[in-house]
Amino acid sequence: MMRSFIGAHEALDGNDFIELALGTPLALWLGVEGESEEERAARVDAARDILAEDPELFDRVSRLAVLAVEEHAPALLHVLTPPRRPRRPRKAVAA
Repeated sequence: MMRSFIGAHEALDGNDFIELALGTPLALWLGVEGESEEERAARVDAARDILAEDPELFDRVSRLAVLAVEEHAPALLHVLTPPRRPRRPRKAVAA
């Protein structure tokens, strides 16, 4: 079994790679299920503070978001093209 390391940290899955690339946990940006309004406000404030301290982090987060959307857009948007119906020939009108 092959193991993946970034520096001294082992990346076990895609989330680990993203967290190691950002230097922050994903929950900071995405939140957690069932968080209260107070918890959300505290999380958003912490995220703003981190972005203020590391302006390059915004660019890294934006790049990852764009890559994720490009990769998963059809699934995220549930894009379905309805099947086209064949056209029925028009009946000739007698003169």
